[in-house]
Amino acid sequence: MFDGAVSEEISMDDEANRVKTGIPGFDELCGGGLIRDRTYLISGTSGAGKTNFSIQFIYNGITKYGENGIIVATEERPEQIRENVLKFGWDLQELEDENKLVIIDACSTKIGIPSQEKYVDVRPFDIRSMMDQIIATQEEINAKRALIDSTTSVSFYLQDPAKIRIELLKLSTTLEVIGLTSMMTCELIDETKPSRFGVENFVTDGTIVLYYKRHENVRMRSMEIYKMRGSDHSKKIHPYDITPGGFVIHPHEEVYSMF
Repeated sequence: MFDGAVSEEISMDDEANRVKTGIPGFDELCGGGLIRDRTYLISGTSGAGKTNFSIQFIYNGITKYGENGIIVATEERPEQIRENVLKFGWDLQELEDENKLVIIDACSTKIGIPSQEKYVDVRPFDIRSMMDQIIATQEEINAKRALIDSTTSVSFYLQDPAKIRIELLKLSTTLEVIGLTSMMTCELIDETKPSRFGVENFVTDGTIVLYYKRHENVRMRSMEIYKMRGSDHSKKIHPYDITPGGFVIHPHEEVYSMF
């Protein structure tokens, strides 16, 4: 039974099948963590912190749980990502140098600028080429976690919702089959809907929505586990803070009247 957070005991078998995010307060809301080898959509409006939330999952995986990670950057250049998260004390370059993290630059060549990155997707955009590079990288560093940041740029390229659904399903399924527990970020322009194009949440096993809602003269941050296949989870909306150390979820607090 959920009362804001999970209060039931978790069996040892279930716990072994869970991937802890290490994000304070979050794992408590979904039975001890994400289900292993599944893909989750992290959606939210601009400023909600989608990328930071997902990178915290990757960073914690490496530094706390010994699970190497892959980040596919489709909207920001890797150097921007590294610089942006240093404010949390997350030194991604150090993890890359230790061969525990790979950041694939799938942004620079798409916008026509040169890249000095070791891992670059240089071909015209294609889901198949992206999957091939992820598979090769996963084998190289024995990665267990992945982040696609973001699906929105991929979807804009494909345009047609039917094509978006098919291609993202291929990507999501491939990530799961090769043994990656993954997050995909998704931009929202309408906070009453869980995804931008209306299909992204159908091809992933879970959807986590981050809200950055204005209430009177201040903006409030809150999150909701919209769905999580195969796992019970909190059905409530919980506040979170973005602190100097990253995301902190408040599992025993609730937010009312969001919309």
